[in-house]
Amino acid sequence: MIVLAAALWAIQAVGVHLECVDAARAGARAAARGEPVDQVREVVRAATRPDARVEVLRGPERTHVQVAVDVRPAWGTAFPPVQVAATASAATEN
Repeated sequence: MIVLAAALWAIQAVGVHLECVDAARAGARAAARGEPVDQVREVVRAATRPDARVEVLRGPERTHVQVAVDVRPAWGTAFPPVQVAATASAATEN
């Protein structure tokens, strides 16, 4: 049972990681177009989870968005969370 529970938690973490990758890409595209940072954060959180931590770094040539989410197993809220993160970048549009 413990191995099955751990495997299900790992599958959940992989699913959240894929959400973070997609959300970071969407956020990087939005930020590179020049959308306001608050709007970029909303785009990212709509694609992943409302409690996602979003960092936007705009440069003259590249825009980077990092998304991080803490994942806890549904069956063990006493366990420490695993942080899942993804980063994406896009060419800054002028």
